[in-house]
Amino acid sequence: MVDKSRVLLVEDTVPLARTYEAYLEGEPYDVTHVETGKEALAILAETPPDVVLLDLMLPDMDGLSILEHISTEQIPSAVVVITANASLNTAIDAMRLGALDFMVKPFNAARLKVTLKNVLERQQLSQIVATYRNDIDRREYQGFIGSSLAMQRVYRIIDSAAGSKATVFITGESGTGKEVCAEAIHRQSPRASKPIVALNCGAIPKDLMESEIFGHVKGAFTGAVTDRDGAATRAAGGTLFLDEICEMDLNLQTKLLRFIQTGTFQKVGGSKLEDVDIRFVCATNKDPMVEVAEGRFREDLFYRLHVIPIHMPALKEREDDVLAIAEKLLADYAAEEGKPFKGFDAKVRAVFKAYSWPGNVRQLQNVVRNIVVLNDGELVDSTMLPAPLDQLLDNVNPLPETSPARPASFPTSFGPVTEHASRGNGLMPARKEDLRPLDEMERTIIEHAIDLCDGNVPQAASHLGISASTIYRKRQNWEEMMDA
Repeated sequence: MVDKSRVLLVEDTVPLARTYEAYLEGEPYDVTHVETGKEALAILAETPPDVVLLDLMLPDMDGLSILEHISTEQIPSAVVVITANASLNTAIDAMRLGALDFMVKPFNAARLKVTLKNVLERQQLSQIVATYRNDIDRREYQGFIGSSLAMQRVYRIIDSAAGSKATVFITGESGTGKEVCAEAIHRQSPRASKPIVALNCGAIPKDLMESEIFGHVKGAFTGAVTDRDGAATRAAGGTLFLDEICEMDLNLQTKLLRFIQTGTFQKVGGSKLEDVDIRFVCATNKDPMVEVAEGRFREDLFYRLHVIPIHMPALKEREDDVLAIAEKLLADYAAEEGKPFKGFDAKVRAVFKAYSWPGNVRQLQNVVRNIVVLNDGELVDSTMLPAPLDQLLDNVNPLPETSPARPASFPTSFGPVTEHASRGNGLMPARKEDLRPLDEMERTIIEHAIDLCDGNVPQAASHLGISASTIYRKRQNWEEMMDA
């Protein structure tokens, strides 16, 4: 059975309404007819239809008022205005308020059917685009900026994991946004109205860490002059984020394991067993399996925490995200410092893409802040770049300000097919018998470009018209394939 699209016909002239309903007999539409604006508003509030056929001249209100209500309340119904008044101003007002089409009475069955078909197809396309932007190609997400495939994977895991109570274990280099990830999980979860409490296990002395987590009672140790709640109590009903979890003392790891298993704990120096509902999220910039293997992290605790793993990609693995992040940081810092900066010139953009960013997003933040504080102007140019980025200026070609999208791993040009090119280095086979799979030829070209640039990956990437991060990622994939 084919699902029918729901159509709300708002028309006070009953004979016309019956005519329109007859036009649509046998079509995949479920038509509901009302004669007044009040009735239309009631249906829109309870069960919004797919399409509203809206007469502008109603007995109790102006049809444009209903159209404005649909727009203001963001009701997901497409609107087609029908009226005997063919005034251009009326059409403009209707379109400005969100109507998708405009029909002047009288109209025939063919006109109505074609209009409904076009409007529904347009609405479906808009929904597909909205789904793509919201769920597949998100450029911003809960504090993150970036649309790379690596980050889209992170967004999807957060969406899936947020509603659960399962523990999340976040890994990644320093500066990749592990805390932002933890906060995103909390904000997307049913616990969002409760607190998220963060503790850095590597920044707090191990003698104080137990008290920081569980709290203490008066007299528990020197300096404990009053009772004090720990993070476990403060995070009740919410999320406890334990950053740099692999830095935690082994003795405390045992107590943490018991806390996670039972949901109960005792304050330092106390005897009362306290019960609390907490969602655990932890993070580390180390390889937890190495820490387990070398005896610095309890294996049973690792498996208790490592329920939903999320790996935060390094900035060099995030394709063009570095430019999007840099532009957002520039706008924010320029506003803070009262500077007129509006963007980066082509050379600076090329350097940003070519640089490997060992300090990840945190390093990018520092670089952009340095530029804004120490310089002035509307456009950041190459003279403003701090070390070590200024050392790349001679090795990159300026990026075009606007260019059509092309696959990130495909060179802009292979150059002329010469005898040297075809036989001297094997890049361009001279005979069809020598042709190889495209991925093999791509690898040969990239590796040869790196050799020509004396091992300088950013310079090779610039000549090939791709980002250095693309080359780093591909080389990592090649190594993994060889190890497999």
